[in-house]
Amino acid sequence: MTDGFGRSEKVATVSFGAKLVGSAGFGALFREGMALVEETAAYLDGDGRSESRKLGRPESIAYATESMRLTTRLMQVASWLLVQRAVNEGEMSPDQALDEKRKVKLTPISSTLAPEVFDRLPERLRDLVTRTARLQERVQVLDAQLDGRATPEDRSGNPLEGQMELLRQAFGGRR
Repeated sequence: MTDGFGRSEKVATVSFGAKLVGSAGFGALFREGMALVEETAAYLDGDGRSESRKLGRPESIAYATESMRLTTRLMQVASWLLVQRAVNEGEMSPDQALDEKRKVKLTPISSTLAPEVFDRLPERLRDLVTRTARLQERVQVLDAQLDGRATPEDRSGNPLEGQMELLRQAFGGRR
């Protein structure tokens, strides 16, 4: 790139993901994630326990399976959020964070339940499963940005689309 006088300029690229993780938007995402962890734990230890006792055998097995998936997904997301916060607050170096992130698997944990079985589970559990899956997707997009991995949105042809999708997902917006 030249500066108008024919001289070459060095252009520094700024990682959008790194900027977002250091922003108030990340703080909101962090609070949302931690609140979801607390809400889920309270539900599974309280109302969810009594709701699960009222289910038939197939639904009871489905409830146990979905609650384990839900807990696993939330632990992955919470671990990732805590590592990012530790880096932001200077409690962990980026290299240490990279080592910790290798231990966290942000792979999707999808349900294998038939929709009609899932639909018979308690409404609150279904809501928690859906909200947690959406949160995990947002974290996965941000993680891909931080690691410099291309996401499907980045390959859409419009160079800004990936960034716009990241904003939509990070802040809960819709297309």
